[in-house]
Amino acid sequence: MQEIGVAIIGSGPAGLTAGIYTSRARLQTTLFAGQEIGGQLMYTSDVENFPGFPEGKSGPVLMMDLQKQAQRFGTEIVFATVSKVDFSKRPFKFWVNVAHDQEADYQAKSIIISTGASSIMLGVPGEKEYLGRGVSTCAVCDAAFYRDKNVYVIGGGDSAMEDTLALTKFASQVTVVHRRDSFKASKIMQERVLNNPKIKVLWNSQLLAVEGNGKQVTHALLDVAGKKEKMAANGVFLAIGHKPASTLFREQLQIDPAGYIELVSHPTYSTQTSVEGVFAAGDVTDHRYRQAIVSAGMGAKAALDAEHFLAGQE
Repeated sequence: MQEIGVAIIGSGPAGLTAGIYTSRARLQTTLFAGQEIGGQLMYTSDVENFPGFPEGKSGPVLMMDLQKQAQRFGTEIVFATVSKVDFSKRPFKFWVNVAHDQEADYQAKSIIISTGASSIMLGVPGEKEYLGRGVSTCAVCDAAFYRDKNVYVIGGGDSAMEDTLALTKFASQVTVVHRRDSFKASKIMQERVLNNPKIKVLWNSQLLAVEGNGKQVTHALLDVAGKKEKMAANGVFLAIGHKPASTLFREQLQIDPAGYIELVSHPTYSTQTSVEGVFAAGDVTDHRYRQAIVSAGMGAKAALDAEHFLAGQE
């Protein structure tokens, strides 16, 4: 069994930032990245709202830079998936898939969970092909790219309403596509959307496919009240929810009904989970902001919490 000081599970902005901080604190740190490092930013072509890059930054390049920075200070990165954990006592035990039907077992004095959350996709043709090239799952992140453009928002909950209103600040026309004849969002959010002259609503409708020219989205194929229609579109925003990557921890930690890891009230540690010494950061705990800079900040806090916790144990 391999022993680690701090194990970080997850490799998005929260995990890599945590690695930078714990490694700089001279804590033996191993980050388990899964099969691919970087999280959702690996599918984001341009990041313009991460501080320090006035001209913007490619998502994959930003994540590769964070990886290099973490490794520079000593973070070991393992490209393997954690398959099982046991947080019942310290040191914490976990198992990692290293090859087909083969596992390696580890134990760590402290754990930082930063497994993130994935946007729920519809699975329609063109959706994955044009992700980051006209298909988006974050209006707050990407709205500014659609100035004076014609865009569609798929969904009917509060997230869809928030995305729709964010897009009206830039887009010339925003069309909400909802499969029912009424929204499930809160009444005040519904009123704001329905009273905005820039917004059009297609009831009893759904997205069938996303089409483009190979480089960018050009059309949305819709079922509008039972009739198939092809609409010109510059962007399609999927706003039907997110799924936290927390299944691995369901028997070990407190998790809310939506699947997010709960952070408990603690006088010292703001990223403390229900198990002392296990911390969590980023989108796996955050159902509201879902921003790279917020995740990175939480990763820094989790690292500082782990450092303080381990110092207290010594």
